[in-house]
Amino acid sequence: MMPAMTGGIARARDRNTRDRGRDLVYLAFAICAGLAVAWIIRSALLIIYVSAVFAVVLKPLVDWLHGLSVAGWHPGRGAALLLLFLFFLATMGACIAVAVPSLGSSVGDLGHRLIDHSAALQERLQSVPFLKSIDLAELPAQISKAVARMVAAIGNGTANILAGLLLSAYFILDGAALVKQAMRVIPPESRQRFAATLYRAGRRMRNWLLGQLILMAILGGAAALTFGLMGLPYFYLLALFAGVANIVPLLGPLATVAVASVVALTQSGWDALGVIVFYLVYQQVENAFLTPYIMKAQVELSSAVVIIALLVGSELAGIAGALVAVPTAVLVAEFANEYLVQHTASQAPGG
Repeated sequence: MMPAMTGGIARARDRNTRDRGRDLVYLAFAICAGLAVAWIIRSALLIIYVSAVFAVVLKPLVDWLHGLSVAGWHPGRGAALLLLFLFFLATMGACIAVAVPSLGSSVGDLGHRLIDHSAALQERLQSVPFLKSIDLAELPAQISKAVARMVAAIGNGTANILAGLLLSAYFILDGAALVKQAMRVIPPESRQRFAATLYRAGRRMRNWLLGQLILMAILGGAAALTFGLMGLPYFYLLALFAGVANIVPLLGPLATVAVASVVALTQSGWDALGVIVFYLVYQQVENAFLTPYIMKAQVELSSAVVIIALLVGSELAGIAGALVAVPTAVLVAEFANEYLVQHTASQAPGG
């Protein structure tokens, strides 16, 4: 009797072991397949994630507009979101309407002057050893190629931005219902804790936008003062563009340098050099001091974590990754603090 029971237990144990091994193989296969699919659609996933982050960040502003009363009229959430979008478009349209005609005329004059003085400039380049190989006759063709690539990049970027805006609008309007549906996959006994962690992470992520606005205001003010002292035309519009573009890491400062340098060249080469020097100095100050300390104060992350997040985000996903690197670091830190860090009773998160 006893040997038969022992044999049955052993066979059941072997069968359970085989089942667990098979389940592990299936799980590994599912994980690999999921990672492969995620890699194939990584661009779409990045747009979805960036849109979700901006929806979390901008939702309080939409809620504030929703709570306003204009002559007894309370805008709905959709109307509040539309008002915010129209205000942004009107502001940008006014700046473009004021700046583009005059700047286009100035740039055209600069191009004619460069063409007229191209021979003298070529002779000067020949006198510099490491610039002898530059042929200004090829410059128009190179500029045309660069412009064509830029137009293609802008077209692709515009399509992604529009898709991101639509997704952000959807997440702002219906995100709460979507999160509620997603929470159903979490065991009931864990939902409250998970929801509380999400709430704390969202609050800190919104503070990132405040920190970013502070950085934009500092750059805009510094650019207005510097460009005004240099006597650049439309220095106030250049400063506004510098501040707004600063929200886009890497590309924003580069675009501002390019635009401001072209405007400065309409006056003199020394002014263009001054613009470049200003940005080189300011970027060092911002990256080394302003960004780490302001973000540390706003999102409660150490300066080292902020810098590491920016480096990793830009390496993984370029400009978009750098753009949402800090709020992503906040999200990761909040969940790690809740589920990984061992707290005493007096150190419990949110306590």
